[in-house]
Amino acid sequence: MLDDLRHRSAAEVFDDHLRLASEHRFKEDIERNVSPDIVILERRGIFRGRAGARELARLLEQELPGAPYVYTNRLVEGRVAFLEWTARGEHARVRDGADSFVIEDGWIVAQTIHYTVEEG
Repeated sequence: MLDDLRHRSAAEVFDDHLRLASEHRFKEDIERNVSPDIVILERRGIFRGRAGARELARLLEQELPGAPYVYTNRLVEGRVAFLEWTARGEHARVRDGADSFVIEDGWIVAQTIHYTVEEG
């Protein structure tokens, strides 16, 4: 099963990541789709490995608990993907989410994340 995951295209990995993230199944998403050696650049700094991905997922869930994500633009070309997204929770919203991804051998190996949390 794990070997099958490593043979997926970048588009398949990207779609799986978006599906699991939208369902707030972050732990499963990280195990299936995130490289153990991922590097993530985000406004708070550089996060490395699955521990870094888990920390960012925890922070996002803390900022927007249970909020539905709306994917407004999805692009994949070769091993690179781009996502624009919004979310609205009970007490906060994001209108400017933008992430980029490098996907190789069935893993997300690099990611940038940008979003602004607004009250309301």
